[in-house]
Amino acid sequence: MTQRTGSETLLSAAQAEQKKIEERLGEIDGALCKPETLRSRVLMKSLNTERSSLVKINDTLVDILDAESLLKEMNIASSGNDPELSEMASGEIPELKTRLEKLNHKLKILLIPPDPNDQRGVVMEIRAGTGGDEAALFAGSIFKMYSYYAQKKGWKSEVMSARESDRGGYKEIILNLSGSGVYSRLKYESGVHRVQRVPETETSGRIHTSACTVAVLPEAEEIDVEIKSDELRVDVYRSSGPGGQSVNTTDSAVRITHLPTGTVVSCQDEKSQIKNKAKAMKVLRARLLIVKQDEENAKRSESRKSMVGSGDRSAKIRTYNFPQGRFTDHRIHLTLHNLNDILGGSIDQIIDELIKADQEKILAERSKG
Repeated sequence: MTQRTGSETLLSAAQAEQKKIEERLGEIDGALCKPETLRSRVLMKSLNTERSSLVKINDTLVDILDAESLLKEMNIASSGNDPELSEMASGEIPELKTRLEKLNHKLKILLIPPDPNDQRGVVMEIRAGTGGDEAALFAGSIFKMYSYYAQKKGWKSEVMSARESDRGGYKEIILNLSGSGVYSRLKYESGVHRVQRVPETETSGRIHTSACTVAVLPEAEEIDVEIKSDELRVDVYRSSGPGGQSVNTTDSAVRITHLPTGTVVSCQDEKSQIKNKAKAMKVLRARLLIVKQDEENAKRSESRKSMVGSGDRSAKIRTYNFPQGRFTDHRIHLTLHNLNDILGGSIDQIIDELIKADQEKILAERSKG
């Protein structure tokens, strides 16, 4: 809504905005009943997402209008001739003003344009970084943390590809997490995760520092990225490592190279070459989508850089300190002392704080403009 001065003008603006939203909701409800909409999964998803967002804004506007109307009544009553009523009304006014302040702030948050990827699933890539075997073990711990979190949220989790380390953990593991609003919750997880602990192989008890990298890519559908068959080179080969006799004795592993970008994706986890190819294509689409979106964002001179660096996969974002049971997110200076719970998938508090910090950054940028 446009900023205006004066209680009456604000009330009028809120009423006008609510009327527009109700009209649009009527249009969406009508469109959702049309046969052509029912036949298009993409259109259905888009309309339902828009509808959900508008309903939240509309409900908040209704609350604001009710509070504004009540505040107007209390102001009149407080200056009336009835002393008892005036005192009661005067006591209500501060609480109503506080409520209105909170509702207006909530509305500002709801009016922030949504990230177009927020409702997507994700392809998450976890790789061991500096630290050798200890880094691979830590990558395994981080994989478990996100797997536990997915279970808590009721998301579907599927390992797309994995390269195990000889001493446990993973050199690399790629998983697909799907469900409602997965990207909106996990998009801030990209970056370098650092661990400080005494490795199992350390005999002198010295604390080592190791790291793994996490990349969170929005899941892409076929319509999001056009991939021509003549732009791909598909190689098949025998799988290596754990997996059983049938995996290692057939040409089931698949390596796909996207020639225009040089992007290479391999998958060997399934016994079926067809399934491995399908998984590899899903990862390839996700990687190409983020490249495409990064290029589009770079063209926009006013593109917003997130405060918490959701797109920077090279910045150190976290430290997990085992000796002190301490967790620190360096972007928002958040320190917690429940490391075991966090590694067990209890990361909602962290994500909520990251989202809040990002929203406040956007509002601060808007107020300057």
